[in-house]
Amino acid sequence: MATITFDTHQFIRTLKDSGIPENQAEAITTAFKMAQAESRPATEDMLEITKLELKRDIADSRAELTRWIIGAGFLQTALIAGLLLKLVK
Repeated sequence: MATITFDTHQFIRTLKDSGIPENQAEAITTAFKMAQAESRPATEDMLEITKLELKRDIADSRAELTRWIIGAGFLQTALIAGLLLKLVK
């Protein structure tokens, strides 16, 4: 896992130079470090679950599209048959 180097002293100095009081700058830096420590990269398990969900969604979409195409085909066939019957009469 890659580690990101974070210079807290420089961060606090930057905040102080912009007009933020030192105690607030330190609190912001602490909160930022905690948030950074909590963030985790995606694991192989997470990626595998995402792949399975994506495959399921694709299969569902494919099934729905197939139903629509078959339904449209039946409708088209019925319309053509109706028109042909009307022309024959």
